[in-house]
Amino acid sequence: QVQLVESGGGLVQTGGSLRRSCTAAGLTFNQYTKAWVRKPPGKDREFVASHIHKDGSTYDADSVKGRFTISRDIAKNTVYLQMNNPQLEAAAVYYCTAISTSDQYWGQGTQVTVSS
Repeated sequence: QVQLVESGGGLVQTGGSLRRSCTAAGLTFNQYTKAWVRKPPGKDREFVASHIHKDGSTYDADSVKGRFTISRDIAKNTVYLQMNNPQLEAAAVYYCTAISTSDQYWGQGTQVTVSS
């Protein structure tokens, strides 16, 4: 059974930092493209960052460039989102996802609250 479990807390101040974790069970994360997606309150889901399985490239949304970094730990089957100096607009429910050519899996989503 495939399961993506997110953790890493949920409260951060502007100027602070927070690391989100997503650990996969039932699949080998290294064989999938991995991404973080968020849904701000009252808004649609939006792309945050991704790690491309095909070539190892990473991509960040313009809104988080220079602040958020996606990374992975192959041994732990885990993907991270390091959030540095988030803006108030970064407050949202954050989801991790694993993507292949044939399927997509989602984490449960966790709330990140940003305060000044």
